[in-house]
Amino acid sequence: MAIVLLLRHGHSTANAAGVLAGWSEGVGLTDTGRGQAERTAERLAALTVVRAVSSPLQRCLETVAIALPGLDPSTDDRLGECHYGGWTGRPLAEAAKDPLWRVIQDDPASATFPASDEHRAESLGQMAERVVGGVRALDAEVEAEHGRAAVWVAVSHGDPIKAVVAEAVGAGIGGLQRVRVDPGSVTAVHVTSNRMVLLASNTHAGDLAGLVALPTAHDAGDSTVGGGAG
Repeated sequence: MAIVLLLRHGHSTANAAGVLAGWSEGVGLTDTGRGQAERTAERLAALTVVRAVSSPLQRCLETVAIALPGLDPSTDDRLGECHYGGWTGRPLAEAAKDPLWRVIQDDPASATFPASDEHRAESLGQMAERVVGGVRALDAEVEAEHGRAAVWVAVSHGDPIKAVVAEAVGAGIGGLQRVRVDPGSVTAVHVTSNRMVLLASNTHAGDLAGLVALPTAHDAGDSTVGGGAG
């Protein structure tokens, strides 16, 4: 199936303030974030990107507008940030003192965010199921319309992209916190009929063309025994 480039939104005002933004409104890019999106635009310029799908949140929409100015992106709630419930807007330094923090770090499969009258809450497992399922469904649409070698971009958030990477390497939600995804980074994943294959994670510079080339000697869902030949 097709290849997805997972782009995390650029550095945001919530990142600068050290708070957990979640689905809060009015969280946009900083100057640093806009610069990151501009550099991503340079990296993507050599590729034929057939489709861009973004989280509906402001910081992602601002990122895709800069990184892919020639495309009219669609939005999909499945690519949205985790619903952090009562943790939404909370300073990370304060959250790190909460007993739930250790559960999130050590056993993310059992971590559920506290309910809130103002903000929806979900577990990390529910978030991962939503995002991974969404990426698979969108990828199938891209392949059906543009072919198996098509490249598309999904603009999302840290935890959702971490969930896709953890799925691609077979770790599942239990491996969520073994993945790092920085603002403005690009992660490449090949979604095949039987598994996801991680091509690159958390990249900030360099040519992307080599990451989206399909293997010719074997099925794209397989990895070369002994490693790739270059």
